Order: sequence, then structure tokens, then C-alpha cells
Amino acid sequence: MSAGEPRRRYPPISSYGFLSDTHTAALVGPDAAVEWFCVPRFDAPSIFARMLDRERGGAFELSVEGADRPAQRYLGDTLVLESRFEGRTGAAVAFDFLAVRRVAGDELAAGHILVRLVRCESGSVRVRAGIDARPGYGAEEIEWQRRDRNLWRAADPELWVSSDAPLELEGSRLSAEAELREGEAAAFALGYAGEPPRSVDADAAGSLLEQTCRAWQEWAGHCRYDGVAREAVVRSALVLRGLAFDETGALVAAPTTSLPEELGGERNWDYRFTWHRDASLLVLALFRLGYEEEGRRYMDFLLSQCTVRRDRLAPMAGIGGEPESEERTLDHLEGYASSRPVRTGNEAYEQVQLDTYGHVLDAAFVYRELTGDLAPEHWPVLQRLVDLVCERWREPDHGVWEIRVEKRQHTYSKMMAWVCLDRGIRLAEMLEDTEAPLERWRRAREEVYRDVLERGYDKERGAFTQVYGERPLDAAVLHAPLMGFLPGDDPRMISTIDRLIEELGAGEALLYRYDTTRVDDGVPGHEGAFLMCSFDLVSALVLAGRVEEARRRFEWLLEHASPLGLFSEELSPDGEALGNYPQAFTHLALIEAAMNLDAAGNREALHAWAAERSAESGASSTSQRSGRRAPR
Repeated sequence: MSAGEPRRRYPPISSYGFLSDTHTAALVGPDAAVEWFCVPRFDAPSIFARMLDRERGGAFELSVEGADRPAQRYLGDTLVLESRFEGRTGAAVAFDFLAVRRVAGDELAAGHILVRLVRCESGSVRVRAGIDARPGYGAEEIEWQRRDRNLWRAADPELWVSSDAPLELEGSRLSAEAELREGEAAAFALGYAGEPPRSVDADAAGSLLEQTCRAWQEWAGHCRYDGVAREAVVRSALVLRGLAFDETGALVAAPTTSLPEELGGERNWDYRFTWHRDASLLVLALFRLGYEEEGRRYMDFLLSQCTVRRDRLAPMAGIGGEPESEERTLDHLEGYASSRPVRTGNEAYEQVQLDTYGHVLDAAFVYRELTGDLAPEHWPVLQRLVDLVCERWREPDHGVWEIRVEKRQHTYSKMMAWVCLDRGIRLAEMLEDTEAPLERWRRAREEVYRDVLERGYDKERGAFTQVYGERPLDAAVLHAPLMGFLPGDDPRMISTIDRLIEELGAGEALLYRYDTTRVDDGVPGHEGAFLMCSFDLVSALVLAGRVEEARRRFEWLLEHASPLGLFSEELSPDGEALGNYPQAFTHLALIEAAMNLDAAGNREALHAWAAERSAESGASSTSQRSGRRAPR
């Protein structure tokens, strides 16, 4: 097999559609086959994984005889995918969705059913469906039992399949065919998670389609944002809601595992967890967009996960609150485009990441500002985190990018230690806590600030570096003005932006997070440009006063979304999506960049906002000169 053959056998990552019922997710390929589906929840073993192995993974196929690949789109502001087939004898449209319904307020409830409804729009068509379920990431056999000619069930995992057409079993594969004339429809449904088996005919599927569309459209209709790139922001908000686990409110970083950061390489990770570093950005995005209930649920989950174990805060958690994860490799799977290994679990649980403390405290501070609320039992937990940073900020850590080598003195980690201390001080002042050790925290905040400027900034190069005393750069430091460590127009930030563009920039608007040829991160190979950092650069440029440059980059990035408006973790310079997909923090950074650009349209309001935030920073000299937070 030639080197290019695996790549040709696998559709581009950006060609997949994303479905969610907020309990699990499915990815639909450009040929309308469901190629990724985990049950009973996001992080469970897959029953369809053809995305990671064309032969062993299994899929839920759907085709119209004589039709080429369908044209696909989302139905308005929903996560319902429409596929239009043009065949030799007629045309048909398929609607794929994971059923949801609206309950109290903006809350969505999962129906635990994957529905595929096909309608003939003209002429006549022959529709074929094939369900090749392979549990355990393709390593296990499934045993189907007939309930009647149109309904089958399996016990392990609990599944059932319903069809308007008779279902036939060959080996472990179920299949059905339906002849449809204009105006006729056929439905195929797969229930999971203990949902009682039942027949879902075309009428029932149509009702579920209407209910699901209405639920997503009503949820999207509550978005308060009406500024720059509103359509992309709403689509990003829908992705984030689709990645929010219904049982806990936790945000899954991506619904996939092991989609490669380098084709054929080893940089393949399981992202079906929640990372605390997304906390403050997510809280801000939800509240700014008008989704207060989701913001409250996420904060409840986040603060419930802030228990210190072994004198450290884990940087991540399972979506159900699981405190640990074992990383394993699935050697029986080829991996996307022969990119091995395929991994489940993530050993980043065991790392020391100092930046996590800053993100958690910033989220709590933002939440308190926006709601005026912070449960009494949460403040002692947050105080413990501030105390830990006060004691241990001088120690090395693994850094925000989870580098798999020895701990080092990461500049960004120190910046976020400052954020932790700063937000702890400001929360204590808000709460009028007279017993908090404010003087000790203030001294530590000043020490961290001086330390970063003295050891993290390379005056010769005019840039903040990734590690104290070393030359490689790190795009994470773009958060310095976003978190209020320095004003966006500080000369040190402006020169850092220029050096980052020179050394880590690619193409018209892309930015690598660091240079893998100069940084030993413990993993062989290279990676694509990091889309979160690319959007972060847009925000940093706005705060630096370079609004037109920011706008130009932002528009280029939007043009390189997937055909369905989705973003992966990374992008190659030639525009190929890489990494897990769709990626939550890419869509979060997009929302922030759009809001910053929108605020830049009113310079007076932006400056007034920045001055107000600066005044809130407290009385210390550090806060007075650098306590601004970015307009978001």
C-alpha cells in the first residue's frame, strides 16, 4: 500500500457532520454513514468507529441507489443534518439527528435515539440501510435478537434497531431496503441507554424531527449576541451546547479520540474529558451569549471538582466527575489514515499544571461578578487553591500543553499563578472576608509579577518565552492581556505578538502553539497550527489596537471552517483539519475573538470598559498598572 493510500481511504476530518443529544454524539461522514458513535455516553466505548478503522470499526450506512455523495447542511440553527441525494430515478432527502426535547427553561433532554428519516422528493428511489455495530471499539461481537420483523435488540450493550422496512440479519449485520415514491418516507432508528425498544415509523420519526428541530432552534433563539460573525458564533454556541454533558454540565473537549495532529503520526489523544483550563472562557461565553442556566450548571460541576488530592489540583476530570483515567492503546485499530496509536483515557490527569489554578479562580471571579453569587461552601475550596499557589508558584510544572517530559519553569504557568492570586484577592474583598490572608497573597502576587517580567521576558528578542531562560516561544502567552496580566498595548505584548507571528505564524492567519522542532515535548513528530491560538491572536491584536489586522485574520479563519461551520483542534498550512473534532476550545476562542472584534467597533465603550476593569483591580501597584481584563 502506498503512503498516500490510507489518506485517500479516509474522508477529510472536516467533512464529517456532528450530531448530539447532550448525552453522546455521532459523526456522520460525507457519504451519510455514521462512522463514530459511543454508547451510552460521550466517553463510552464506540459501537461505530469506522472513522478510526475502515475495516474493523463498524458503521451505520445509508445510501440511495445510483446517487453520488449527498449535499449536506444543518437545518438552520440546529444539530440536525440534512443530506440530499440525487439518483438516476429520483431525489431524496435524509434527516439525521439524535433526538432531544425541550423541558424546563432552556434545558434539553436526550431522547437516547439516533434517527435517520428519508423522504423521496421526486421520482422513485431505492434506499438501503446497513447497521454494522461493533462494540468495544470494534473488538467485540454483538448479538441481535429479533423482537419482530422490523425490530431487533441487543443486550450488551443495550441497543435496539427499528425500521419501516423488514430488517435482515447476516452474521452480525442488520440491513433493510425500502422502495419510495414521491412523498413517501422511511425511518431507521437506533435506541440506546436503556430506552425501551419500540417501533419508530416514518410518522413517529417525523414527530421526533419536528421536536428536535424546535428544541435546538428555541435554544439558539435565546442567544443575545448580535454582533460580528453572529452566524459563526451561534453555530459555535450550538457545538458547545452539544458538547455539554446533560448529567453534570461538564464540557467534553471533543467527542472523539485519536484523530491525529499529524497524519500518520503518534500525536493522537483522547479528548472526551473536561479540562479546567476552559473554565473562565466558557463561563464568560455562556453568560455573554445569554445562557445563564448552562453557566450555573457548569460552575456547580467545576467547583465540585476542585478538591485537592495529593497537594495538587488535577487539570481535568471525567465528564461524570471521575477523578482519574488510565491511558491505554487499542492495538487492533489502524487509526485514522494509519495514525497509530489509538488511545483511550488520558494520563494528563497525573500532571502538575499550575495554569489550572488561575483558570479556576478566574472562572469563580467572573461568575461572582456576573451573578453576585458564590455558594458559601465553595469559598474555602477556592481559598485552598490560592494558598497552594502562594506556597508553590516557584515550582516547575508540565505546562498548559501537557508536555510529556520533565517539569519546567513555564512562563505562562507563572502568569496564571498571578491570575490565581489576583482573583483570590479580589474575591476575598468582594466577600468581605476579613480572615483571608490578604497581605500574604498580595506579596506573592507582586513577587510573581516581578518574576515573570524579569525571567520570562527576553529583552534581547522582545518576547515572552515558553520557559524561563530559554529561547523557544509559546503562543499561550497571548492570554496575558486577556487575563489582565498586562495591557494589550504594552510594548512587551506588542513585540511578543510580532515575534510570535514571525516564528510561529503560518499562511494568512495560522499560529502554531510552539515549535516542535525546537521544543522537546516527549512525543515524536510534528503537529498542525493550533486554531485556539490562531483565534487568540485575533483577540490579542484587537487589544493591541491593530483591529484591521485582527479582522483580516479572523475572516480568513472563518473561511476555513468545515463546510458545516465546524472547527477541529488544528489546521495544516494547506487548510486540512487535524486533531479531534469538533473542538470545544477552538469554538470558545472563536466566540471570544468575535466579541472582542465587536467591542472594537466602539472604541469609546472599549476604553471605558477597560478603565472600569482596571479600577476594580485593587490597591496594589501591580493591580493598578496591569489588572485590566480584556473586553469579552
